[in-house]
Amino acid sequence: MVNIPRWQVILIILVVVAGFAYASPNLLGARDAESLPGWVPHQQVNLGLDLRGGSYLLLEVDLPTVFEEDRENLVEELKGALAQRGVEATDWGLFGLAAGFTLVNPDDSGRARQAIAETILRSLDIDNSSGTFRVTISEQGIRERATNVVNQAMEVIRRRIDETGTKEPSIQRHGDDRILIQLPGVEDPERIKALIGETAVLSFRFVHDSFTTGGRVPPSVEVLPADEPGPGEPDAYPVSKRVMVSGDRLVDAQQTFQDGLPVVSFRFDTQGAKRFGDATTDNVGRLFAIVLDERVISAPRIREPIIGGSGVISGTFTIQEAQDLALLLRAGALPAPINYLEERTVGPGLGADSILAGEIAAVLGMIFVVVFMSTIYGLFGAMASVALLINLVLMLAALSVLQATLTLPGIAGIVLTIGMAVDANVLIFERIREEMRNGRGPVTAVDAGYRRALTTIIDSNVTTLIAALLLFNFGSGPIKGFAVTLAIGLLTSMFSAIMLTRSLVILWLRRRRPQALAI
Repeated sequence: MVNIPRWQVILIILVVVAGFAYASPNLLGARDAESLPGWVPHQQVNLGLDLRGGSYLLLEVDLPTVFEEDRENLVEELKGALAQRGVEATDWGLFGLAAGFTLVNPDDSGRARQAIAETILRSLDIDNSSGTFRVTISEQGIRERATNVVNQAMEVIRRRIDETGTKEPSIQRHGDDRILIQLPGVEDPERIKALIGETAVLSFRFVHDSFTTGGRVPPSVEVLPADEPGPGEPDAYPVSKRVMVSGDRLVDAQQTFQDGLPVVSFRFDTQGAKRFGDATTDNVGRLFAIVLDERVISAPRIREPIIGGSGVISGTFTIQEAQDLALLLRAGALPAPINYLEERTVGPGLGADSILAGEIAAVLGMIFVVVFMSTIYGLFGAMASVALLINLVLMLAALSVLQATLTLPGIAGIVLTIGMAVDANVLIFERIREEMRNGRGPVTAVDAGYRRALTTIIDSNVTTLIAALLLFNFGSGPIKGFAVTLAIGLLTSMFSAIMLTRSLVILWLRRRRPQALAI
């Protein structure tokens, strides 16, 4: 008589019990799940945008603006590189996509090329003729810059959205310069758009009190508008172009209260704290402008040196505005402007209809499979049907544990798994029939059927699993949802078909000891 190893029995019991425990909140629903005992996991499967409803945003990163800024910055970088090597140049300017200059001494061409190559850390194309240089960013440099800018924008957007508490946002690159964002369950996409669209470049600069904003502005000063000035406050400030401390030195920013009003507290890193301390120590009594996206949001007077590297941004903030500002400062600045190309809002009604249609398809598929298996294979088919039900429970449990997002194609993957899950049982049962026709007894026929069909089952499932992994790796959004449920279904069906049904069959054989198999 074939025996079941003790470790296998323990493993099956543990997996089935854990599966029902993790799947129970999904089987009962959100309201009934609250009545479950505390030791039962309360995680539920995350529903995707097409099932739960939410917002769909397609953004475009403004790469031409980035390249234009890079081209202008290239002139300053070239000037610094040549000055460090003592190379004099004139006729600086921008010529199409190139930055150009002319050497005072044409014999310095070699030193100029070496200075540019060693100082400027980017891929450049240098065209030199008789002391006149045209320097452009190479095609490779442009591609690398574009990739880095889009990836950095995605990371900043991800941090900003994560800070809002949105669960399971999908943020993916779409083409060369576009970003696709799906936000399940978000009912206020305008706030998300406002947070994403803010560039959030923060700087601390001094206000010049020696002249009025109506007079002639020196080259080192620019007039910036005040952000929502209060009574008695100016509409604009003459601010130094020199940045004393930049926002990239911030390590934390939080909304808090001061004198009963909402403010934003911030803290610098070590280097930023030193700069901030030196600036405030040497300039007690001056106005220190806090500039966000070229608007002065606050201009407090320095009453004493601020040595600790922390401070407070005050203004006419609401609590929500202070929270949003702190969020933007923590997440960092976007590397480029963002344009909105497409926006769609998906209502939860469509998701409810999709879930209902998926449930109907799953139930009908289950009924047809159970009827077919029970009709063709009798008691063995009924055992396979029990394993199939447990297989569905294990799939729900796995989705809950992994906190994977279930999409409409994911439901299609579950329905497909229902049909595929019994494939292994069909192969095994047909093999057992063949062994019975060859004159084997019930026990040896079952043992040989499972043993000889195992290789075929593993080969077919492994190849399908490889396809699912490739879909997940190279696919996007809905394709990934389908790949996840397909892969999970393959793994759970292997467990239910090979281990669970085999254990049920062996227990029946040991209990009944039949002389023949009705299969």
